Amino acid sequence: MRWDIFCRVIDNHGDAGVCWRLAAELGARGHDVRLWMDDPSPVQWLAPQGAAGVEVVPWTESAIDAVPGEVVVEAFGCDPPPAFVARMAAAPRAPAWLNLEYLSAEGYVERSHGLPSPVMAGPGAGMTKHFFYPGFTPRTGGLLRERELPSRRAAFDRRAWLRQWSIADPGAQVLSLFCYEPPALAELLRQLAGGERTTHLLVTAGRAAEAVRALGARCTGSLQLHALPLLSQREYDHLLWSCDLNFVRGEDSFVRGLLAGVPSVWQIYPQDDEAHHAKLDAFLRWLQPPADLRDFFLAWNGIDDSPLPPLDLPGWQPTARSAFDRAQALPELATGLERFVAGQARI
Repeated sequence: MRWDIFCRVIDNHGDAGVCWRLAAELGARGHDVRLWMDDPSPVQWLAPQGAAGVEVVPWTESAIDAVPGEVVVEAFGCDPPPAFVARMAAAPRAPAWLNLEYLSAEGYVERSHGLPSPVMAGPGAGMTKHFFYPGFTPRTGGLLRERELPSRRAAFDRRAWLRQWSIADPGAQVLSLFCYEPPALAELLRQLAGGERTTHLLVTAGRAAEAVRALGARCTGSLQLHALPLLSQREYDHLLWSCDLNFVRGEDSFVRGLLAGVPSVWQIYPQDDEAHHAKLDAFLRWLQPPADLRDFFLAWNGIDDSPLPPLDLPGWQPTARSAFDRAQALPELATGLERFVAGQARI
């Protein structure tokens, strides 16, 4: 089928990451995908190799003159342009219209997943869009996992990947840092510098690197810092698979951290009304971490002003393994979208 996916790049590139990953997976399954982006530039480094079946189209009001495909996905309620919606409404058979929502473990996700939303006004009046929610239970849209992911992971050479960063000490621990500006970052760096084991901290480009620089951090004691360039999504997977602990943020890297099978600490996107507190609490109930890992999450996100607990990677590994197994058992998001659209076509 022809899929039109609309994406507004708000900030931090997480929305672009989710939309590109979905578009690429649908393309790999034989679908024809147009990814409409108001800022296509992130794709140049997210996926420099492109993807079969995917066309990235600049989202401009003057350029929306294409015939809509059989499926239209608006990512995170971004509202397709009115002229495009008018063409959807005028089509002999209206496209399936889906609002791909944000990932959450909160209870409303199950209740809202798949619900219709009749369009009462505007060029799409009389049409119906449906909510599609990723989530952490079988009654949600699940998580996005490419079909090829297990085979890619099995073929990956961790030691070879780390050697390019001059990391070859088998006794060292390797961590990745992808974050905003966590309140406890300075304490983490002090903890790593004073540790008994050498720690290689691989710092991602952008806000994480800027936060580390703002603290004047340097290689000292047991801490070795490595500044990374912008990584493609494939290379970011390799980073996660190579580390003993991953600090992740937002949505796309959060899911990839779970699928890496090693401990990860999530910095949730902070919201002014503190709605992210409930969202983090819901995820922690799903994760079922030991007390010290839960306390680490809360301190890392600035929800609790208690001191940052010491890292305990061996103690946290069983939680990571359980999370990996349960994440693998959840519905796969692209498959769920295909089935949902097929069901709509039969109505």
